[in-house]
Amino acid sequence: MREELDYKNEQLGNILSEMGNVLIAFSGGVDSAFLLARAQEVLGEKVLAVTAASETFPQREFDEAVSLANELKANHFTIEIKEFENENFVKNDKNRCYFCRFGLFERLVKIADEKGYPYILDGTNASDAGDYRPGMKATREKGVRSPLKDAGLTKDEIRQLSRKMGLKTWDKPSFACLSSRIPYGTRITGSAINKLDLAENFLLTELKFSQVRVRYHDKVARIEVNPDEIEKVLLYREEINSRFKEIGFTYVSLDLEGYRTGSMNEVLKGELHGQPK
Repeated sequence: MREELDYKNEQLGNILSEMGNVLIAFSGGVDSAFLLARAQEVLGEKVLAVTAASETFPQREFDEAVSLANELKANHFTIEIKEFENENFVKNDKNRCYFCRFGLFERLVKIADEKGYPYILDGTNASDAGDYRPGMKATREKGVRSPLKDAGLTKDEIRQLSRKMGLKTWDKPSFACLSSRIPYGTRITGSAINKLDLAENFLLTELKFSQVRVRYHDKVARIEVNPDEIEKVLLYREEINSRFKEIGFTYVSLDLEGYRTGSMNEVLKGELHGQPK
């Protein structure tokens, strides 16, 4: 297993070396952090990391990305993305992620052209093929490369290699934009995003849950946590119920299945059967 992992990591190095100059879409998560650090090892100064300040990402995630880029001494650039101005995004059909990613990559293509970077990279990995991810279509259409996926590196393997490199993100919980908490067909609003941000921030920073999703169902908040933390939700039941009602939810529920990625895509399973992921 170790030999296979080393081989994949070497393949990643070869892929990056062949590219020369690269621009990396850098969110500060496990995958993009490892990709940035590895690209710097291979290419040195020929790497530009770009982080988007998004209306649907918490400020804490943006701040962590900026801080990490500084720690890595990366050549770093930030931009602002206004998703609420994109009607195709806010109407929130099953292609929402496609329109979001397309808009982001369109901006990155312009920056890459202006600054002379022939390749744009993202942190998609080999594990990402298991869920419905319409954003991958935008990746292909805008010519964005996914070297982690091309090298066959899975999420677990990226965590292992990140730990070996001493990256503090090696055990960072997975995160997706707050719009992914809202059911398809429910319009995305600033009010909904703000409620989700406040609710998740309370659970993560004040009650110290390790992994959280608060799913938005209008007046109902559905909490997902890791199965081993479900009892902790019950322990803090009164505090959570009180805070969530202050935020604006009328009802607060606990998902007994626990946290899992892509739970809002479960309603699409029949519709998407047989379609490319």
